[in-house]
Amino acid sequence: MQAFLKGPSAVSTKAPASKERGAAAAGGSGEGRKLKPIPWVEKYRPKCVDEVAFQEEVVAVLKKSLEGADLPNLLFYGPPGTGKTSTILALARELYGPELFRQRVLELNASDERGIQVIREKVKTFAQLTVSGSHSDGKVCPPFKIVILDEADSMTSAAQAALRRTMEKESKTTRFCLICNYISRIIEPLTSRCSKFRFKPLTDKIQQQRLWAVSEKENVKVSNEAISCLVQVSEGDLRKAITFLQSATRLTGGKEITEKVVTEIAGVVPKETIDGLLSACQSGSFEKLETVAKNLINEGYAAAQLVNQLHDDIVEREDLTDKQKSVIAEKLAEVDKCLTDGADEYLQLISLCAVVMQQLTQNG
Repeated sequence: MQAFLKGPSAVSTKAPASKERGAAAAGGSGEGRKLKPIPWVEKYRPKCVDEVAFQEEVVAVLKKSLEGADLPNLLFYGPPGTGKTSTILALARELYGPELFRQRVLELNASDERGIQVIREKVKTFAQLTVSGSHSDGKVCPPFKIVILDEADSMTSAAQAALRRTMEKESKTTRFCLICNYISRIIEPLTSRCSKFRFKPLTDKIQQQRLWAVSEKENVKVSNEAISCLVQVSEGDLRKAITFLQSATRLTGGKEITEKVVTEIAGVVPKETIDGLLSACQSGSFEKLETVAKNLINEGYAAAQLVNQLHDDIVEREDLTDKQKSVIAEKLAEVDKCLTDGADEYLQLISLCAVVMQQLTQNG
C-alpha cells in the first residue's frame, strides 16, 4: 500500500519484496501487478503539449519554447477542467524528461501551505538554486526551473505581493506559472509580469471526441444520448465529464451506459420533476406548491442544482414577458447567494416558487 501511495518511482524500485509480501497475503495470485486502479482523469491526462485539447494559442506559444525559444512567466486562467494544470505539467515533462522533472519543478496548490512565510522561504530558496543547461546524458535542456502555483487566486494578497520581488530577482534561473479560475483575484503587479492565457471552456464536439476515445480504450458500451448528456451536465469541464463516465461504468457493471444512468450520477433533476414544480406554481395553490417542494427536498435533490435548471427553463419559456423573467431571474440570483451562504434549502425553494407563482398566475 505504501509503495502505491508513494507513486510510480517507489513501486519500480521496491517491487520484488513488496510484491512477494502482497502475493503471499492475497493467496499467491499475481493480479496485483496487472491491476493498478488509477482514476481515468489521471490515466488520460495529456502526456505532451500536442495532446492538449482546444487551446491552440497556448499550445503554439509553448511549442516555440520547446523548440528553444525562451519561456516567459505564465498566467493561465479559465474555468475548471479545461486543461490548465495538465498543460504546464505536460510542458515541464517534455522540457526536462522524467529524470529531471522532480528536481526542476516545484508545484504548490491550495492544499499546500502557501502563506507569506512559505513564499519567502520555500519558493525563494528553490528559485535561488542555479541549474545546468544539460541532461546527465549531455542533451541540452533549459537552464531554468519552473515554479507552478496552482489555484493562485486562493493565495492571500500579502503572499502574492511577496512573490513580486522573487519573480524579478530570480528571472535568470526560474520561471513562474500561476494558475487560477478568476484573474481578478490576482494582484495587478503579478499579472503585469506574466504572459496571460485564457483557457476556453471545451466545445461539445471536442468533449464528445475525448469521451468516445476514453470509452473505446476502456471497452465501455455507451449510447450517443449518454455522451450528449455527459457533455451537457459537465458544462465544458472535461474532468467532470470523465469522472461521471467512470462512475457510470462502475454503476452499470459492464452494461450499456444510458442517458438515465448519467442523469442519476450527475444529480440532475429530471425534466418531469421541474415541469411538475412549474405546473404547481401555475395552479395558484400554495398547499400544492408546498407539497411538491417538500417532496423535492425529501428526494434528495440539491436546491442549487434546481436553481440552475429552473433558470434555463424560465429563460426559454414563451408564456412569460421579459419583465416577469427579469423578476424571477433576480430572485434566482438572491436564492443562489443565500444557498451559498448556507441558508435552509426548503425555505429558499418555497420563497423562490412563491415568486414564480406570482409571475405565472399574473398571466392567468
